[in-house]
Amino acid sequence: MSQQSLTNCNGFCLVAVILIACGVAHASNHQIDVDEDLKHLIGRCHHDQASDGDYNDCMKQVFNDLRAYFTTGVPGYNIKPFDPHHASFVELRRGDPHGPGSFKLILRNVSEYGWSRSEVTKFHSDVEDQRIVYAQYFPEKSLEGEYEFVAKMLGAEMKRIGHWNLTLYDYSQTTSVRRVGAPGSLLKVHVEVDRIGGMELHIGNLLQGQPLNQLADGVINSMWQVGLPFVRPMINELVSTAFTDIFNESFRHFPLEKFVSQT
Repeated sequence: MSQQSLTNCNGFCLVAVILIACGVAHASNHQIDVDEDLKHLIGRCHHDQASDGDYNDCMKQVFNDLRAYFTTGVPGYNIKPFDPHHASFVELRRGDPHGPGSFKLILRNVSEYGWSRSEVTKFHSDVEDQRIVYAQYFPEKSLEGEYEFVAKMLGAEMKRIGHWNLTLYDYSQTTSVRRVGAPGSLLKVHVEVDRIGGMELHIGNLLQGQPLNQLADGVINSMWQVGLPFVRPMINELVSTAFTDIFNESFRHFPLEKFVSQT
């Protein structure tokens, strides 16, 4: 690979190996074998030797070939598993914290399951913008964790703390990953919910008393489609914030040059 090709590759190739790297640790207990696997897998797709469509199709196939390995991560490179993956803290705020109609939602110790059964349906790379975009389908995806919700309404403050869990069926999302500068700089992740075929949500301690909580669950799970257009932007923001932290922790300093041939 030429020096110019390597320079162009540094940005988008790094994020392109995100899902690849999650799988290869399963192949061997020895770091040297993991390195050989990485070289082989990245070498399957050549951006400068084929059309963009061929390259994108190749990368899509690589991601799907390795989805069974998302449970392991690559400990030798500090890459954590994606199934489940964890976010220790995600926060969403709206409105002036000192004014009426404001709220704060904090999610803690969130675990997400279902990546091993997911399928990448589209993949696109943009060399100049150092960005990859991929669409992903999940037959079932589940999340759980703790929440803290504080809101100010009509001069009164409401505060709730409890456990929550969510299961999504026939679900799809589109993820964009972009490096914002030179190699080693931050990765920026944006996730958009494309479709939710079905949903089950439980929020503990939302209302006082078990009967009222059961009633609230029933209302939410029967009416969520009506409210989805209003809450979708907030879901996108929460998920994007969490994945920006997760991807930077695991992939920001991944040594791409070790696996890309410069000849």
